[in-house]
Amino acid sequence: METIFKRFPRTFWVANTLELFERWAWYGLFNVLAIYLTASTDTGALGFSQEQKGNMMGIVTAILYFLPVITGSIADKLGYKKVLLLSFGITSSGYLLMGHLTNYSAVFAVFFYIAIGGAFFKPVISATIAKTTDSKNSSIGFGIFYMMVNIGALIGPFVASKLREISWNYVFYLSAGIILLNLLLVTVFYKEPNREKSDEKLGKAVLQALTNVLTALRDMKFLTFLVLIIGFWAMYFQLFYTLPVFIDQWMDTSQLYQWMYGISPRLAAIFGTEQGTVNPEMLVNIDALYIVLFQILVSGLVMKLKPLNAMIAGIFVASFGIGATFIFSNPFYLFVSLLVFSFGEMASSPKITEYIGRIAPPDKVGLYMGCSFLPMSGGNFLAGILSGKVYGQMSDKIYLVQQELTKRSISFPDISSGFTHNDLLQFAAGKLNMTQNELTQHLWDTYHPSNVWYVFTAIGVGTAVLLFVFDRLALKSKTAVGS
Repeated sequence: METIFKRFPRTFWVANTLELFERWAWYGLFNVLAIYLTASTDTGALGFSQEQKGNMMGIVTAILYFLPVITGSIADKLGYKKVLLLSFGITSSGYLLMGHLTNYSAVFAVFFYIAIGGAFFKPVISATIAKTTDSKNSSIGFGIFYMMVNIGALIGPFVASKLREISWNYVFYLSAGIILLNLLLVTVFYKEPNREKSDEKLGKAVLQALTNVLTALRDMKFLTFLVLIIGFWAMYFQLFYTLPVFIDQWMDTSQLYQWMYGISPRLAAIFGTEQGTVNPEMLVNIDALYIVLFQILVSGLVMKLKPLNAMIAGIFVASFGIGATFIFSNPFYLFVSLLVFSFGEMASSPKITEYIGRIAPPDKVGLYMGCSFLPMSGGNFLAGILSGKVYGQMSDKIYLVQQELTKRSISFPDISSGFTHNDLLQFAAGKLNMTQNELTQHLWDTYHPSNVWYVFTAIGVGTAVLLFVFDRLALKSKTAVGS
């Protein structure tokens, strides 16, 4: 094993370090972004509507996952090191600027700017890992790379959760600072891996890349599979788009804090807040912890299953796991529901890439693998709609309070800089002669915001069923080796 590790060149380890820090910066912001966009302005957040939040996160992140189709060609033309420097220059300045904006259009534009920077990073870092490994160590190499992704995704939200208790600005400062560290690492330690150079003009190279993707999508079986997998990603991304908001609005995490305090005051101080609660992103981050702990075990369990069968089973399990996170207002149930979800996720998500590699024609494996980002793009777009308009009208606490007041013919001020979300909740509690906890329970019992779980679970189960039908009807030819 030691000999294998020594075979990795320095650039391999530099690339893995860059990935860890980039994921730290991204998930440090992304896991708290839904709350930052929608929470009351008197807490330092922006107070946007759920629909505005869904539109911003869905559209921008969809573009982030689509652009590597183009940015990969640009990197091949300009060089990996130059593109990494460009990526980190964009994202670091974007993170720094975003924390100082409050206008919706301005925040949207800068988040889009950050996504462009991230889209330059994604294909380059994956290509670097591929070019610094060989047939003997690529399996271990990509395993290390995937581990770095999850370590970054685990650390980032934890640190961001502690920083936002001081000021939301510190979340953006940290993300910007970490990316600046990546900028330094690239400048000093990154060595350009060997790559094919071409005299082809940049515009022509980009056009050829888009043409190649369209050519791949003419394979109707492949296209059908990509469209079906959009449902899985739309369900999966509710973990970041909707669950933090749901926890923030409907769960009393103080009881969880008290439980931890009973075990150890230090434990409660590490994971809780000074207000005696636990921030939603800390709870959502349990999923990343489960992946770090159990991914190898789950991969071993599903190793002998055909990729499509593992996907169907995993998506089915994950569907009920994500649904269960929205059924209860008791935060203790999240430990179980997220465990169920993570097991389904670990069984299905890696198999998507493996399956695409198996069904691709031998001379088009790279092209087909590049298209694996497309359903993630579509899934994010659909996730934004579900998290925005659908959640907003079924489960958003502010919307339901307004509905309750309107039903009782009680007039109330519009949400503004002078009348915040928290002001509305206090106003409603006073008018209805209730405490805040009593108001929350009344809304929970009257409007059943937990019913949104039916939507998310139905999408996941529907995806699993359609994949089953797809397997039975479309993949019976001898060429379907990946089935």
